[in-house]
Formats: sequence, C-alpha cells, structure tokens
Amino acid sequence: MSLIADLKSLDASQKSAIWASYLGWTLDAFDYFLMVFMFSAIAKEFGTDVKAVSQAVFLTLAARPIGAFLFGWLAEHFGRRPVLMADIILFSALEFASGFAPTLTSLLVLRFLFGVGMGGEWGLGASLVMESIPARMRGPVSGLLQSGYPSGYFVASLVFYLLFDRIGWRGMFMVGVAPALLVLLIRIHVKESPVFEARRGKARANPVLELARHWKIALYLVVLMTAFNFFSHGTQDLYPTFLQKQHHFDTHTTGILAAVMNIGAIVGGIAFGIWSEKVGRKRAIIVASLLALPVIPLFAFSNTVLMLAMGGFLMQVAVQGAWGIVPVHLNELSPPLARSLFPGFAYQLGNLIASKNAPLQAGIAEARGDNYALSLALVCGVTAVVIAIWTALGPERKNADFIADARTAGE
Repeated sequence: MSLIADLKSLDASQKSAIWASYLGWTLDAFDYFLMVFMFSAIAKEFGTDVKAVSQAVFLTLAARPIGAFLFGWLAEHFGRRPVLMADIILFSALEFASGFAPTLTSLLVLRFLFGVGMGGEWGLGASLVMESIPARMRGPVSGLLQSGYPSGYFVASLVFYLLFDRIGWRGMFMVGVAPALLVLLIRIHVKESPVFEARRGKARANPVLELARHWKIALYLVVLMTAFNFFSHGTQDLYPTFLQKQHHFDTHTTGILAAVMNIGAIVGGIAFGIWSEKVGRKRAIIVASLLALPVIPLFAFSNTVLMLAMGGFLMQVAVQGAWGIVPVHLNELSPPLARSLFPGFAYQLGNLIASKNAPLQAGIAEARGDNYALSLALVCGVTAVVIAIWTALGPERKNADFIADARTAGE
C-alpha cells in the first residue's frame, strides 16, 4: 500500500492525533526558539553580554527532564490525552509571562519553568501518536512529528522577521501564548491512546521501577540523545547569533536565512522518516548524520548570503534527517509499561547533559574574537561521528507490536 493510501486509511481520530502532536511540538519549539533570536536585544536591555543571556537556553534544557518525568508519570496513570492538554496550557502561560520579566534573573527563572512544560510535550505527543497508528505508518509519521521542531523554528524566524522591529523582545514572548489554542483541537477531536486503553482496569505499573528494570537500554538511549542534542542545538541555537555577530546581518536577513535552514530541516525529517521504513531505523540515522560532515565547510565558513543559505539548508537536511527517526526509534525501544515516560525522559536527560552547549559554544566563539563559525563546525563534526558509531552499536525493534506488548506486559 502506498504512503498516500496509508494516510487516507487512517480514521479521523488518528489523523487528529498526528496533527495535534505535530502542532504541539511545532508551537513548543516556536516558543523556545523565539528566545534564541533575541539574545542580543535582551543582553542590551539588561546591560549584560550574550553569554549571560544564553544561560536561559541552558536552564530551559536543564529543566526539560523534570517535565518529561513528571508529565510522563502522570500520563501513565491518567492517560496521554488529558495530561498533554494540561502541559500545553502550562508552557504557553509561562511563555507569555516571560514578556513581563523585570530583571534577567526573573527571566531566567521563567525560562527554567518553561523548560518543565516543554519537557513534557514531546514524550506525550510522540507516545500518543505512535500508539494510535498502524506500525507501517510509524516511520513517515515520526519524520512528520519531529519536523515540528524545525517548523517551530521556521515560524519563529518568520515572526522575528515580521514583528521584532515593531514589538520588541517582550512582545515576541507574548505572541507565544498561541499554542494554548491547540488544546481545543485535542479536547474535541483526539481520542485516548489504544495502548493505554488496553491496560485500563489492570494493575498500574510503576514507571520508575520500569526504568530501573530496563536500565541498560535507558543508559544507551540517554547517551544517544546526548549526542543528538549536541548535534541539533550545536547547529541551531547560536545560528542567529552567528549571522548577527560574525556576518553583521540585520533582522530581515537573519530571519530569512533561519527560515531557509528550517525548510531543509523539515525536508530532511520527513524524507528520512519515510526512508527508515525501507532501510530500518539505525541505517537511516547513520546515513543522515554522516551526511552532515561534507556540508560543514559550506555551512560554517561561507561568506555570501547565497552560500550560507545553501549550507544551512543542507546541514539541517542531515541533522533533522537523523532526528526524524528519533520518535519512532525511541518508542519502539521503550518498555510497554512506561512508554509515555521512557522516550521523553531519555530524550530530555540527553538534553540536560547537552544543556551547556549554548554557553559553551558562545564561550569558544567569544574567546576567539566572535568566531562562531569555528564553534558551530567543531560541535557538529564531533557529534555526527559519535551518533553514527553509537547508533550502529545499539538495538532496533522496527514495527514492534505496541498493543500486544501492553496486554502481555507484567503477566
């Protein structure tokens, strides 16, 4: 059956779950990436430097495991759907509140709390969708879901391009309340996960004990996601600062180049997600990550707008191509009694370990006369190789039967 026919065969609730989870991650990333466009403006208002403001990214990333664990635990007990709605409302409200921060310290506190909300969304949305669709659709849908992240970056770049000069950084944060509207879609059109329903009435598992029982695969995935997060954040978070500080581009040029980069990310995520159904999860990740290596000179060391646009586009085809397989790969490797907690928690623990990436890269660049190109190239090259090797050493459970696993787990 063709991909188009497969998509048409999904019922209304399955389609709504896909769109709700995709949009949830899109709008979550939109809120997150608004911050990275505004480092310089926030630093200027509070009389500090970019490195100090970039601590907000560290705090957001560091808080995400808390949210993944908290909301994942709640979802194992009360269902994916209601907990996802509560989480979206939380991170939207905290994004809006960031626009009223009177000091840098208060802004950093709000960004930490925002990270708690952001940490819950990915795992909940991914498990809800992966448990609701046929196994043959997981690869393509995984690519679509993960493309929500660059989609959010793309929307943030457009909003920055269109509105920043008019409303400033505080107004940009207030625009970030928009994701709260997504709750209406979930409330009206999305059903609960059939895997959660299959265990309704049975004894509830302890997700913490499930993590302890499966500690080897948990450790493997945390290391993998640490490398993945250095890979993505190392090529994305300081990219606008790289364009503004090193190339002295204005708001509009920066916004356009970031948008082009994220179009490449969307293309890569969807294409490699589809391809993973044919060649397997591991091989698709390895090929995509290694494709980043020959693109590094074009991405980091070009001097013209056109060449930088080409480099950004191709780099994110590779980076998000590898990431496009992550939602399905982590869900298929997760124990059935902790799937709403396990993938998101492993992902966000990797984020925690990699959370110092932005200050680290900014420090490397500023110590060398604002040479952001060097710091971008260094992190990208190292992590691409690590991802390829570590993925090759790990397991794969392509097309695992989630519902059967849930019914027999614990028996």
